Amino acid sequence: MWPLLRRYPSLSSARAAVLYDDGSRNLILHLKHADALAGVPVLARWMQLAGASILAEADYLLPVPLHWTRLFKRRYNQSAELARALARLADVPALPDGLVRPAKTPSQGGLSRHGRQENVRDAFAVKDRYRSRINGAKIVLIDDVITTGATLDACAAVLLDTGAVCVDAITLARVDHGAPLS
Repeated sequence: MWPLLRRYPSLSSARAAVLYDDGSRNLILHLKHADALAGVPVLARWMQLAGASILAEADYLLPVPLHWTRLFKRRYNQSAELARALARLADVPALPDGLVRPAKTPSQGGLSRHGRQENVRDAFAVKDRYRSRINGAKIVLIDDVITTGATLDACAAVLLDTGAVCVDAITLARVDHGAPLS
């Protein structure tokens, strides 16, 4: 098991398509900040390949949400775009607005592992209209980058509290901490 996942027990497993490094950084930053959505189908295909075993068991895909102010500035949620494309490829329904982020939190960039945990504590909620679907379901969270796992774990905890059977994650990239994801 990836050492960071042991620190975040709400998340059952995680897979990433690529490492977040000099080769992928610009691609991901353009996806997040430069309206570079044309590549989303290809990126989702990479994620499908990386997470095939997780997708085979999934009931729903849920993207990590942005706070509405960040969404307004960016005009789209890159994780939701990846989730929609991945849903089409894997034939697994996506709930793009199943999770919400009612708490406005600072960017995770530059925060320590503990700082990231504290930053996202109580930052997420399940939309009421999706509670019955999530109850008893196997959920796959979709995000662009996993750094420490704090955001994904906070989302997973909320989903488990709502009755999800298990929560896994598939991300486009992961920061290299010296061990593979499990």
